[in-house]
Amino acid sequence: MALIRCDFSSEVLALGTSMTVLLPQTASTQIGLAGRASDAAPPVLYLLHGLTDDDTAWTRYTSIERYAAAKGLAVVMPQVHRSFYADERYGLKFWTFLSEELPSVVSSFFRVSTRREDTFVAGLSMGGYGAFKWALRQPERFAAAASLSGVLDLAYMAEWDKRPHISELMARVFGGRPVAGTDDDLLHLLQQRRAGGDLPELMLRCGTEDYLVAQNERFLAACRRHGVAVDAAFGPGDHEWGYWDAQIRTVLDWLPLTT
Repeated sequence: MALIRCDFSSEVLALGTSMTVLLPQTASTQIGLAGRASDAAPPVLYLLHGLTDDDTAWTRYTSIERYAAAKGLAVVMPQVHRSFYADERYGLKFWTFLSEELPSVVSSFFRVSTRREDTFVAGLSMGGYGAFKWALRQPERFAAAASLSGVLDLAYMAEWDKRPHISELMARVFGGRPVAGTDDDLLHLLQQRRAGGDLPELMLRCGTEDYLVAQNERFLAACRRHGVAVDAAFGPGDHEWGYWDAQIRTVLDWLPLTT
């Protein structure tokens, strides 16, 4: 694999930002790593970070580079700070950056597939929320989306989590407006999509000791209520990198890779 830390200028954010990118490379002479690449543009996974992380977290705390190498999969890890992948009320337009500018920048900088069947999104915690929000709002872009320990009921958190740092975060990002019933509310998006539309395949994983497990259970119940298929499983695990390192391997094995 090629590991690239890419610093670039975002027109949407009107500032410099970064992404970490993994690109497939044949590695027949590299000890202990059997890389795989082909003549075709590789499939791509957008892999989103959590609230306290940045674009380097996945490569620092998991073996994503080694796992992706065996799949011939490109991985793009953008940086969005503590934005909840939203256009912030008092801040920057991170949703517009993610959903509009980033794919265009990636395709202009790197040789990766732009076909829906080769494009995937996943993330952990805040990034799990971001992955499902992106997939549900732009289902035409992705073949599959996965959430690990995701913040999947943000409307509940925004209304009922009164911890000062959460209240301040919600006020900055959403400006005091309700999240429930908007396009930032995953349960609302599920309801809106229930009448049809070709949704990506969805995967949900959460540890039973995770403080977000109840949110994940509510999301799964909403999927069942609205007839949205999701590959969901709960098992031993907390909100920590050991769990996510194991589960991202499950995600990569599950992705409907065509090459």
